[in-house]
Amino acid sequence: MSISPVPQPLPRIARFERYGFGLFLHWGLYSLLGQGEWVQHFRQMSVSEYERLAEDFRAKEFDAAAIARLAREAGARYVVFTTRHHDGFSLYDTRGLSDFDAPHSAAGRDLVAEFVEACRSEGLSPFLYHTTLDWRWNSADCDERQFNDYLDYVNASVEILCRNYGEIGGLWFDGNWSRKQADWQEDRLYAMIRKHQPEAMIINNTGMGARGRTGHPELDSTTFEQDLPVAPNRAGWPKYLAGEMCETMNGHWGVGNEDFRFKSPAEVIEHLCACRRIGANYLLNVGPTASGRIPDYEAAVLRLAGQWIQRTGRVIYDARPLETGCVGRDFVLQGDGAYYYFAFDLSRRGDAHVVTRGGGNGLRPVEGLPRRIRAARWIDNGETARFAQSPDAALFVLHCLGYDYGSDLVVRVAELIPED
Repeated sequence: MSISPVPQPLPRIARFERYGFGLFLHWGLYSLLGQGEWVQHFRQMSVSEYERLAEDFRAKEFDAAAIARLAREAGARYVVFTTRHHDGFSLYDTRGLSDFDAPHSAAGRDLVAEFVEACRSEGLSPFLYHTTLDWRWNSADCDERQFNDYLDYVNASVEILCRNYGEIGGLWFDGNWSRKQADWQEDRLYAMIRKHQPEAMIINNTGMGARGRTGHPELDSTTFEQDLPVAPNRAGWPKYLAGEMCETMNGHWGVGNEDFRFKSPAEVIEHLCACRRIGANYLLNVGPTASGRIPDYEAAVLRLAGQWIQRTGRVIYDARPLETGCVGRDFVLQGDGAYYYFAFDLSRRGDAHVVTRGGGNGLRPVEGLPRRIRAARWIDNGETARFAQSPDAALFVLHCLGYDYGSDLVVRVAELIPED
């Protein structure tokens, strides 16, 4: 029985997979109310009532350069910015298409222009989120004629983004799930994008009910919203698709002033590793404040994640999945002529008066390494790692000593160097 081959990724998709970690920014008029990005819908605010928020949208603390710098310090390689969310308010100059945009608000600025320039200054790839669900148009429930007019509007709006902001890393759409049986005229939209941005990633979020589902052949990645990704079987696929998990740092995409249930730095590190285990990207969201500043806690978490990434070198970006048998959540990646063992749940070592004894240290077996190992070291400090291997190389065992008192890397990475 023949086995269908796995297609090779297009250069833009291979490049996207090496980005590894991205920052998602949800910010708009809804941020003024501090109850998440769906506040207009949940409060049942009328369009006219909601529009008045633009009079108070001043963006006084929106510093695109500082946000891009933070993203770089966090180890992100791309940033996705909500150019327009479901409320229909645009953070860019819509050039006469609508006056419900940032230049016509109290801010009086094209915030997307500031964003893309700042990303490029920090060596980051700018991605532009654009909704396909619009409450101002009642796009989910309007009749077919109005819906077609709305699609003309979306196409014209996206073309403004494609033509006026230089090279874009990708377009990130969200909302087709709101009208599941509709003809969204994706052929038309994606052809226009390819005309102006031939190397841009095109991503269309399938929503929480269809994580990992494939779609239109022009799409470049599957999405996993608020859930860890699952490794796909790409054999026989007509096109290689990347994978990306998008996740909030608390329970909202837009800022929630009374949301205190935040992820810890350890959770962020573990989720990043879980994504990279299968080669998927981790897109972590932050909701800036009403005035446009990244909140202190989220900024601190991002910087701590960046410090952890620095200790892994380029492994988290460039190494690729490898099918092996490991214990628990541990896994192995391969790249640059070496293998990389990711060790979870290691305990601390130290005096019994300050350290709670527990499991997690000791021998960690690995089945299925393709080659024998001649040396191993811990990447974070360069120390030699002890190991043993069966004569036929079928079983490799790494000796994990755990963390010295005063340190805990959450996930520790060992480089395994194979024999020539």
